[in-house]
Parts: sequence; structure tokens; C-alpha cells
Amino acid sequence: MNNQPHFLKTHRKQLQKWYLENHRPLPWRESRDPYKVWISEIMLQQTTTTAVVPYFERFLKKFPHLKALASASEEDVVSAWAGLGYYSRARNVLKSAQLFDKNGGLPSTYEELLSYPGIGPYTSRSIASIAFGQDVGVLDGNVIRVLTRFFNLAVPWWKSDSRKLLQTLADNVVQGFPPEQINQAMMELGATICTPTSPKCLHCPWIKSCQSYKHSFQDKLPLVKPKRQSEIWLWSPIIVTKNSNIALCKNNYAPFLKGQWFLPGKVKRLQKPPKSFDFRHAITHHKIFVTVVSQKTLSPTKWDSDIEWVRSDKVSLWSPSSMVQKAIQQIKTKGIY
Repeated sequence: MNNQPHFLKTHRKQLQKWYLENHRPLPWRESRDPYKVWISEIMLQQTTTTAVVPYFERFLKKFPHLKALASASEEDVVSAWAGLGYYSRARNVLKSAQLFDKNGGLPSTYEELLSYPGIGPYTSRSIASIAFGQDVGVLDGNVIRVLTRFFNLAVPWWKSDSRKLLQTLADNVVQGFPPEQINQAMMELGATICTPTSPKCLHCPWIKSCQSYKHSFQDKLPLVKPKRQSEIWLWSPIIVTKNSNIALCKNNYAPFLKGQWFLPGKVKRLQKPPKSFDFRHAITHHKIFVTVVSQKTLSPTKWDSDIEWVRSDKVSLWSPSSMVQKAIQQIKTKGIY
């Protein structure tokens, strides 16, 4: 990692000028309010910018400030999050909001922010730089793409040594310039110009300095991360009803949707797909084949202390996963419930 590449002052001036003239008018860019910056960054995890905009606006209308969110119920927060997916984010948002409120607000450094639920290296640096002006760079997929192409770095960016190099470069680019502008400029450049396929190089403010463009290598960077091998699982959820209520439990038995409210049941890992099943579903690298079981009572009794009886019309608020809704629908279709 000796003789690391670095940004010149002219590079950063070009980027800043381009961003100020071309950035998209997104609602979370209207303010550097730490609360709004934090909510937008959590929503933008694993979700496209276009999809996030209406959810962000509705969420802020329902929870306009930290105290409003900190005093909300988990059910209300998850309900406001419905449709965004990855619902552990919503639960972590509530946990962090309660801690922020207790501690007097969001801390101003990424080091402190890292200790809160749902806030990792990228999110902590993004909040600290955009809301509080801390001189740290961000490293998301867009920035990785910009950096590897600009410096023509054919590195395994998913490995720790390469991540450290790229983080150093991301930190370097903000030095001496407003980090809230430069970090957002890097992400904006990756999202709108330096795109994964068919990058618009002729519109890039860095075209004259981009090393991968110079060597016609931009389409080959960043390197493709090897795909994680898919796992095949058989899930047998147990649906038990009582007075229009459905039994739910905290998921401590399945490797997918861990810790969420879930249908009781059992899982089994398979080597190949089963021949018979009710439906199939995919969550990240899990290929899940579902066989629904309906019972009048819960057996064995190990479930007794873990069960919550939830009104059937409220199940989606407790357990927003579409897989759970599909399982319940199977029973309705069969006329059992």
C-alpha cells in the first residue's frame, strides 16, 4: 500500500463545482438537521434513492423530530416503514432514537455514532460529515466505483486491505473542502454519471484525470465480488388461530429474518429443492421452500412462553415480511382459516 494515489486540490474543486451545479434536489438535502440526515441514510441502505423519497417524506410527516420518534411504539414505526423492506432497520431506528433522546441528541462524530443500533461504518461517517462537518470520507457502492475507476484500481474492494486503501482515499478527498458537499458529490457522481453500466464519461468532471478512462478500462471496474453460494431451506410454519388471532413468536430458530416476529415452526437445510411445497421465496442468499402447517393448538409446549396472539388484520404490522403473509394466505386459500 506504499505510494498510495491521492487527490489534487484541482480534482476536488472540479468535483465541488460540478456538484453545486448538477446535484438532484432531494428532500434530505434541504437541511443538515442531524435527525433528518440520519433517517435518510438509514432508509437509503439497500434501497434506491427514487424509492426512498416518498417514504422519507411520509415518515417525517408522522415523526417530524427525534422526540416524536423516540416516544412512538414499535408497531407505529414498523407500520410507517412498511414497503421499504429490511424491517430490522425500522426497529433499530426506534432503539437508536430512544438512546439519542436519552443522551441529548445525535453525537457529532462517527466514532460515537458507531455504538448505536443499525449504524455502521458508512452510515456513521455519512451522518458525521453531512450533519456535523466532520472531515471523514464515506465509502458506499457509488464511491467505491468512482475511486476504483478514477485511479484504475483493480482491487478486491470487499477485502479488508483494499477497503482500508479505499477508505484512506475517501478520507483524503474531503480534506480542506466542505465534507458535506464533497461526500455527497462523490455519491452523486457514482449514482448519476459513473454508473455501474454505460457510464456517462463525457459528462464527468474528472474525465481528463480518470485513469480507467485513459486506459479504456472503466467498464471492467470495480471488480465483481464473488457471489455467495445460495442455501436451500425448507420452512414449515405452524399457523394456529384463536378468536380471530394468529400465534406469532420471536424468530430464534430460522437463519433468515432473525429476531423478528414470525410464525412458529421449524426449518431444515436441504441439498436440493424439495419436490413438494406450497410456495417458494428468496431472502438474500436463502432460497426458501415453504410447506404450511395448520394446527388447532401449539405443540410442542416449548412455544407457550414465546407466543403473542395478534389480530389477523394486525399481523402485517408485527411481521411485515411478505413470506409470512403468503403463508397465512395459503391457509385461507385452502379454506382451513
